[in-house]
Amino acid sequence: MRKYHKITPEGTKDLLFEECLTHRYVERTLAEVFSARGFHEVITPGLEFYDVFDTNFSGIGQETMYKLSDKQGRLICMRPDSTMPIARLTATRLQNLPRPIRLYYTQYIYCNNPGLTGRNDEVMQSGIELLGTRGRRADLEVIATAIEALGRCVSNFRIELGHAGFFKAIASQLPIDDAVREDIRLYIESKNYAALDLVLDQLGDNESVAAMRRLPRMFGGEEILEEASTLCLDVNASKTLTYLQELYSALKTLGLGDHIMIDLGLVQRTDYYTDIVFSAYAEGYGDAVLTGGRYDNLLAGFDAPMPAIGFAMNVDAITDILINQGKGKKSFGADVLIHCDDGFEIKAFSYASNLVSEGLRCENSVFETRKESLDYAKQMGIPRVDFVGDQIETRIRLGGETE
Repeated sequence: MRKYHKITPEGTKDLLFEECLTHRYVERTLAEVFSARGFHEVITPGLEFYDVFDTNFSGIGQETMYKLSDKQGRLICMRPDSTMPIARLTATRLQNLPRPIRLYYTQYIYCNNPGLTGRNDEVMQSGIELLGTRGRRADLEVIATAIEALGRCVSNFRIELGHAGFFKAIASQLPIDDAVREDIRLYIESKNYAALDLVLDQLGDNESVAAMRRLPRMFGGEEILEEASTLCLDVNASKTLTYLQELYSALKTLGLGDHIMIDLGLVQRTDYYTDIVFSAYAEGYGDAVLTGGRYDNLLAGFDAPMPAIGFAMNVDAITDILINQGKGKKSFGADVLIHCDDGFEIKAFSYASNLVSEGLRCENSVFETRKESLDYAKQMGIPRVDFVGDQIETRIRLGGETE
């Protein structure tokens, strides 16, 4: 018995008309930004071997992956992330290219979100990866590209800038194992202060615990860096703040400071990111629309060690924002409905082709009678009907009437 043949799986949805047009508009806009900055498009398979996303170095939990097996019984999964396949691609087919390697992509990822919490399991992402280079110039370019890409799509957004090394420096001072550290990271990332306090209360009262307790609240402007300097317990923490200050100042000099905020509680996937991390939020959407950062250790897992930085933007989220703001791309119907009398089908198709070449949107009528075609045009809001027979006649509807 069929129970689910009229619905889509949880975490997926159909896209219709305006959604499709707006979706394509966002994709084209981002592609224009990325290609103009010298990035080259790649597409990776929707199916990858599970080994590509080994949890030990991808930071992606196996419970979030959609898994299946191929005909030889090997474990594969639907792509839950685009960076890992691009790392695989770079380490194999692109290993002899001069560096840096500039790549961009627009493709779906598939993640099982337990409870969903409003998130989709199927998400279209568009992003860039700058591989084979490190340093402030590379970081500036990627963040500036993220700001430009967002600015081309939405008007009101902010980028939160953090550093994975700051959390790691504080965590290294605590008597905890990797499992507890991951719990603390998740609580900070979700701003779950109650759960964070429960864990930290068990670690006593010292400078490191106090610093970790304050971390998720360290969000704001440049003054946050000065406040954070009082938490620096070792040279590694101090270095991260110094670099953040330099990067923030450079972004302000570029005129991008209005879009940047400091968030030292930004601790997403610290086993994946090594240095700079950033997320972007836009008005009208409750979750991050863009995430990124530097992942200098990732490609070593593919036997091609090199530094890298990139970001991914949620195309679906940007589409929803534009539509909800009334800025979606409208789906327009035909300008002309072409009805052909019996025996004049070929003439009608040729006539329609000529009108299309002139820039008109034409729809060929499938109805037998002229009255049926006129009724259909009225129902669909098509303003003009052309009858093709021995002669070509045009009917233009005025105020719902025909003449």
